[in-house]
Amino acid sequence: MAWGLPSTASLARFCQKLNRLKPLEKSTMETSLQRCLSTLDLTLLGVGATVGSGLYVLTGTVAKEMAGPAVLVSFSMAAVASLLAALCYVEFGARVPRTGSAYVFTYVSMGELWAFLIGWNVLLEYLLGGASVARASSSYLDAIFSHRIRNFTMAHVGIWQVPFLAQFPDVLAAGIALLASTFVSCGARVSSWLNHVLLAINMLVILFIIILGFVLARPYNWSADEGGFAPFGFSGIMAGAATCFFAFLGFGVIAASSEEAQNPKRAVPMAIIITLSLVAVAYILVSTVLTLIVPWHSLDPDSAPADAFYQRGYSWAGFIVTAGAISAMNTVLLSDIFTLPRIVYAMATDGLFFQVFAHVHPRTQVPVVGILVFGVLMAFLALLLDLQTLVQFRSISILLTFTFVATSIIVLRFHKSPPASSLDPASPVGTEQASAAEPGQLRPALRPYLGFLGGCRPGAAVAWALGVLVSSAITLDCVLVFGGSALHLPPWGYTLTLLLSSIMFLLSLLVLGAHQQQRRQDTFQVPMVPLTPALSILLNVFLMLQLSSLTWLRLSICLLIGFCHPYRTRGVFWLWHLAQQGEPAGAAGVDCHMWQPGKDGTGPAAPQPGTGPGARSHGAAHQFMRTAGGLPALLQLLMGTERLAAPFIQDSLGL
Repeated sequence: MAWGLPSTASLARFCQKLNRLKPLEKSTMETSLQRCLSTLDLTLLGVGATVGSGLYVLTGTVAKEMAGPAVLVSFSMAAVASLLAALCYVEFGARVPRTGSAYVFTYVSMGELWAFLIGWNVLLEYLLGGASVARASSSYLDAIFSHRIRNFTMAHVGIWQVPFLAQFPDVLAAGIALLASTFVSCGARVSSWLNHVLLAINMLVILFIIILGFVLARPYNWSADEGGFAPFGFSGIMAGAATCFFAFLGFGVIAASSEEAQNPKRAVPMAIIITLSLVAVAYILVSTVLTLIVPWHSLDPDSAPADAFYQRGYSWAGFIVTAGAISAMNTVLLSDIFTLPRIVYAMATDGLFFQVFAHVHPRTQVPVVGILVFGVLMAFLALLLDLQTLVQFRSISILLTFTFVATSIIVLRFHKSPPASSLDPASPVGTEQASAAEPGQLRPALRPYLGFLGGCRPGAAVAWALGVLVSSAITLDCVLVFGGSALHLPPWGYTLTLLLSSIMFLLSLLVLGAHQQQRRQDTFQVPMVPLTPALSILLNVFLMLQLSSLTWLRLSICLLIGFCHPYRTRGVFWLWHLAQQGEPAGAAGVDCHMWQPGKDGTGPAAPQPGTGPGARSHGAAHQFMRTAGGLPALLQLLMGTERLAAPFIQDSLGL
């Protein structure tokens, strides 16, 4: 057919296809991966993924360059924000025990387009995070040999003066990343065993640092003569908190590994809560003793814990800390390489990434292609990029992911419940939900007082309230961060904007709270919804705005590359082609995740997603995905008029 100007109907169908949801499947225990991880395994995996370069490198960097001794406040604020996000991960991890973490969470609640955005963001997050850990581990190893490897490389290669690149290629870091990839490719049980051994060494060293640190503590190092407790003020504390988010990614690894858990509904929530509690205590105590042992301005940002003991004349203690740092950072690296291919695997089985990454090795039962390919990419980035660039980029990626997961919790909580027949017949949840008011509808007790909301189309008030909530949170944070500097608002303008955005934020919370939510007794649910995820969104955006403009620019470029990569672009053009033909979205027998050249006579038909090697048994179910869901704001953005969005507002949130 001729490709002319788009019609209203074809444009609407195109938006529907991009916004379709992944269904919550009836059987969530079926998987081609091996379920071999206990609660203890998941907890140790999460702790190992969290306590690494964040403790041994980031504490010194934040203390010396951002917050001073108030680094402990920065870690505390980052821990609170992480707790809000962790609660959201707990509910999703128990309810959707599938590999993919935030990608899958977004797919089942907000739709395919947003899921791809978050999936690509998470890939970058783990890829760059693993590279940063490899460089940090290399720095500690090189310190044992008096920096001979660094000096040799600089002497024979020279010093690079290129923005964002390291001063010299770190061959040792690249080798460490490749070695870790080899271990992970041997299977989940092998990498889990190695993680346990290294983590045990790390935990003993952390206890050693805390105990000896308090023995050597000098309160004078927090005095005004040394710069005071918060030499960089509140802005420095907040900038430090934004950077410290790099240190709290471990529970994402647990969620991404839920498909390999023996009892995910119980193990995932317990592992996440225990991990975050242990890690927060460790970071706060270590950062406290670190700035008490020596003055904060004398710390070495690259190896602060070991350097502090060296400065006090305890060389033997510095050597022990160095050994613990190497063990810790290798556990983080193993966890990153363990998680990254599993997220790629989830995207590949859904048809949003190359099918070769859905292949699971028949003996080790791991996505070996993804492990090897992304292990090589991680090694390449560790070879070239600067450590500080990697750390800041990962922080903004984590915050963006946390924001989408919190938003997904609100969407899913107000989503129409699945039919009772699709639930487990042994579960009483279906009958409970059938007798109660439908989620997303106005509570019966409030209908006499909020009649104007009851007159809205089903789901429209909830959808628009969520859009207002996110918009007002962004506006409020922008005013707080930039109101007196970049925006140059007068006092009355600052106060008025702050007041209006706060009122809109609170009103949207009240509107959401006035509507019925899903209630489930068989899995953990986030308390005080929508307040808890709304606070998470507000705090995450606030911390994101604390990061540099260059970090935002790098994130924007990487996300743009993700949307333009050949596989995704090809799928988008095929969806548009079907929409122009008037094909109904989600029709049986046609999976629009992939472009199929055989359909238009230009070549053989491509394999259906979910049917390739190693694909999961439920892959065919993606042919029947819901076409509604996602925010009407997206439709407004794409189509520009309320008239076009109207047919889908009533279907938003599944109503």
